[in-house]
Amino acid sequence: MYFIPNILFLIALFIGVGFFVQNVRKLRRNIDLGKEVDVYDKPKQRFKNLLMIAFGQSKMVKRPISGFLHFIVYLGFIIINIEVLEIIYDGLIGTHRAFSIFGGFYDVLIASFEILALLVIVSVVLFWLRRNVQKVKRFLNPEMKGWPKNDANIILYIEVVLMALFLTMNAADAHLQSINSEGYTIAGSFPVSQYITPLFTNMAEGSVILIERTSWWLHILGILFFLNYLYYSKHLHILLAFPNTYFGKLNLQGKFPNNETVTNEVKLMMDPNADPFAAPAEGTEASVPEKFGASDVMDLNWVQLLNAYTCTECGRCTSECPANQTGKKLSPRKIMMDTRDRLEEVGKNIDKNGQFVPDNKQLLDDYISREELWACTTCNACVEACPVSIDPLSIIMEMRQYLVMEQSAAPNELNVAMTNIENNGAPWPYNQMDRLNWKNE
Repeated sequence: MYFIPNILFLIALFIGVGFFVQNVRKLRRNIDLGKEVDVYDKPKQRFKNLLMIAFGQSKMVKRPISGFLHFIVYLGFIIINIEVLEIIYDGLIGTHRAFSIFGGFYDVLIASFEILALLVIVSVVLFWLRRNVQKVKRFLNPEMKGWPKNDANIILYIEVVLMALFLTMNAADAHLQSINSEGYTIAGSFPVSQYITPLFTNMAEGSVILIERTSWWLHILGILFFLNYLYYSKHLHILLAFPNTYFGKLNLQGKFPNNETVTNEVKLMMDPNADPFAAPAEGTEASVPEKFGASDVMDLNWVQLLNAYTCTECGRCTSECPANQTGKKLSPRKIMMDTRDRLEEVGKNIDKNGQFVPDNKQLLDDYISREELWACTTCNACVEACPVSIDPLSIIMEMRQYLVMEQSAAPNELNVAMTNIENNGAPWPYNQMDRLNWKNE
């Protein structure tokens, strides 16, 4: 009977971690559906971005209020989870506050955990008020209706509950220590939960033990639930922000990648010695892509798919987008959310059939409209604003390329400009010989 709690804890831990590992494998499988891309250069610069942007939250604090609150929650998440290591050890071995052997250092740790827990609760309440009472404009876009809105609030509720359980557990523990209850040796410092402890003064010892054990179990089970909820939530960025910032774009924001096939074709056209009817050189045919641009998630590269899963749905990109500000349909946040939703749909298709079976759907038109794509000004404001190095513009540009090169479906204004460039060497409808006529007027 003595080992039953340990066995139950082991089972809960096995199920929770096992389900999480299964979801991680599914996540990796979905991201690997993207095309390969070389993002392994400049490791020092990439590691610096990882430290500054992911760990240091350097882009979050550009908006001081939300950035500071987020930093508190982030710091609380990182540091307080050190306490989870002790809970796991106690649960498996059957000890209680096993790390108390560190003496004064342990007291400082528990005290800092409690202060952080209180600050996290305050920050989360303020976040909830911003979303649901103040109703910050960027949280009211059409793509934030339904599940995205509910998901954001659910996460806030979970964080409050976990912190409250942590403080309740400590408060009950402190009371049991004060009355020399068996198994509750004096350990830890409780600067916050000491104000909850008086609630247990007139309770029976057995009742307080029940509260302490119940809080302990609910706290660790809640953490395991939260761990597995991440896959279905925008808060997957808690894990993916680190690789995403490492593999983020390093080129200058205004620099677009060349399409090698098109570049070679243009060079051939401009070479006066080239024979346009000559057979292609050996090995060049293999470099011609199956499709120019992207119409579905499998046409994107794996970093772009990682971007989609990393999106925090914070809306900073959309709030900075000049197209969105002027009433256009484009929302860079929606581009990322749509990409993730389509990728999830493809993943479920693979889960069901063992491989992807065409479903007569694609990212273009079924999720992202052409109106959205052509509303983009390519100003890079969304890329600059993203706190975790997501690049919505790269997806927009690849889908535009598909429309132009595969479907000849560019807007009329663009077709006219491209025709003028082809005929006149410039986007204006003037013959090259007439360009300087204005000088004589």
